[in-house]
Amino acid sequence: MTGAVHRVIDTGAMGDRSLLLDAFLAAVDAVDPRVATAAAARRPSIGSRGRVLVVAAGKAALAMTGGLVDAGRVDRGIVVAPASGECSIPVIVGGHPVPDEGSVAGATRALEIASSAEPGDTVVCLISGGASALLAAPVDGVTLSDLRETNRALLACGADIVETNTVRKHLSRIKGGGLAAAASRAHLVTLVLSDVVGDPLDVIASGPTVPDPTTFDDALGVVARYDLQGRLPGSVVSHLESGLRGSVPETPKRPHPHHEIEIIGSGAVAAAAAAAFLRSRGVAGRIVTTRLAGEARAAASAAAAGGGERGEVQIFAGETTVTVTGSGRGGRNQEAALAAAIEIEGRDVTFLAAGTDGIDGPTDAAGGIVDGETVRRGRALGLDAGEALDDNDAYPYLSATGDLIVTGPTGTNVADLWLVRKR
Repeated sequence: MTGAVHRVIDTGAMGDRSLLLDAFLAAVDAVDPRVATAAAARRPSIGSRGRVLVVAAGKAALAMTGGLVDAGRVDRGIVVAPASGECSIPVIVGGHPVPDEGSVAGATRALEIASSAEPGDTVVCLISGGASALLAAPVDGVTLSDLRETNRALLACGADIVETNTVRKHLSRIKGGGLAAAASRAHLVTLVLSDVVGDPLDVIASGPTVPDPTTFDDALGVVARYDLQGRLPGSVVSHLESGLRGSVPETPKRPHPHHEIEIIGSGAVAAAAAAAFLRSRGVAGRIVTTRLAGEARAAASAAAAGGGERGEVQIFAGETTVTVTGSGRGGRNQEAALAAAIEIEGRDVTFLAAGTDGIDGPTDAAGGIVDGETVRRGRALGLDAGEALDDNDAYPYLSATGDLIVTGPTGTNVADLWLVRKR
């Protein structure tokens, strides 16, 4: 775990705040991508015959590649990550959560490497959260600018990750099985650090190495459901409609003939680690769900108001969404924390919501940790929690009240973890 937690104030509930923060950090440590990748990469089937070519993409790409190198299993490859770092193979920095020119360069190089693999070679794909934006290979007739505009619209409308990736896959040459198709002559191994609820392989990173069960009809269904027809570029809508007519081919529907795939880390693993840490401190930790989903503020209010034994810590893992209607700054976990703060005002409850990657929206925070005094602290500063929430402006509010969690990038990503303790 890199970085140190800061910007959290000392309050009367500091004991519970420290406990929840420590449990969160223990959960992050348990899904260390370097360690998990190294263990998986020592399997005999990797590199048993020819070259090992690696394509790594996502927020944990550098750490996962480090694990592969630790196992001595890389001849050449490419890493596409949201930031540069030390690595023995070339690194391309791509855009996240919106793709940029680096994302196109990374996807292009990834497809070139996969296509160059010969019979007897092994292509190892290391996939983690964020890879969908980091690998952008737009179909003919759709530009990077079109993809960026589409991604922004999908992020802002409240579409969940399954819906978002259904559209993304049908605008890409690498998503939805495209990378596997490029590596058709080689043995294929995919190691996944999952950040998606339920770990569906076709959804994680938009499924670059697995068949795509969704269709152009499904993608247009998402467009209609969120009334995006007039908010998406004409080229995007035109391509989806051409696909529906059969004028352009569907995404790959057949699996790679020689493919091994393994999920090496997930929200469920992180939740179990948090529970184990709490037990080691003599505190009951109960996993409520590893499929947390829905609108962030509604889910957080429900979690904060819900039942549970006094003194136990309730654990939630998954990923929520935010329908952006305001012009403020924050992320889904900060929004969840602020909504929970309003719900628990005056009560002896502590609520933590943070992203395991240390990044929550376009901010430097991982999330927030609030208690029954958060709203009162804000009011003493002249701040209105309800107004901040309505404007999707949780970051400055939580910063002022001392309730932000800032870890810096952790090097891993298995979605979000919420911890709630009621006294």
